[in-house]
Amino acid sequence: MATDPPPRRPLRADAERNRAAIIEAAAEVLAEQGSAVDVREIAQRSGVGMGTLYRHFPTKEDLLEEVLDREFTAWAGAAREAADTTDDPKAALEGFYEHALATQACHRAVVEAYGHNWSGPPLDCARLLHPVLDDLRTRAQDAGVLRADATTTDLALLLATLSHTAQLVADHGAWVWRRQLRIALDGLSAAHGTPLPTT
Repeated sequence: MATDPPPRRPLRADAERNRAAIIEAAAEVLAEQGSAVDVREIAQRSGVGMGTLYRHFPTKEDLLEEVLDREFTAWAGAAREAADTTDDPKAALEGFYEHALATQACHRAVVEAYGHNWSGPPLDCARLLHPVLDDLRTRAQDAGVLRADATTTDLALLLATLSHTAQLVADHGAWVWRRQLRIALDGLSAAHGTPLPTT
């Protein structure tokens, strides 16, 4: 007869501090350098040895998953909150992109992960953000401010594209990616009647 696994023992205070330090250092390094970073740099920056790092995260993928899950959860929550602050569907959609690009486009590993998995579940980045984008699309189309043939996938791909653009032009200032965002949002306007390609 199958039994439930024993509950996981809580970490000691020093082990919990080490784990938190590793995650914080990893978030910083991944934001700067992306997922190709050497874990030795993460260990050095967190002030722990490699043995300690591997006790908490046996593989680099385990650490990446932990950090990216935290970042995506925060990103999706903040995006939803920003979108819910206005009853204006057009402003909500534009505010979502402004907030998402300003806060997360500087995180290289987040942009890499989302760029690879923009098209939908099961990965967490898409699972968390697609409901937000779908709600924004529905609200804007119901209000007649977003072209009727735009899909949630269109909005997700636009976010992935503009996130990479924001990183590409980071040294020139946010006004550069904001120009590209304005061009894209204008193209999504319901005023444009030319059908989008479907094949």
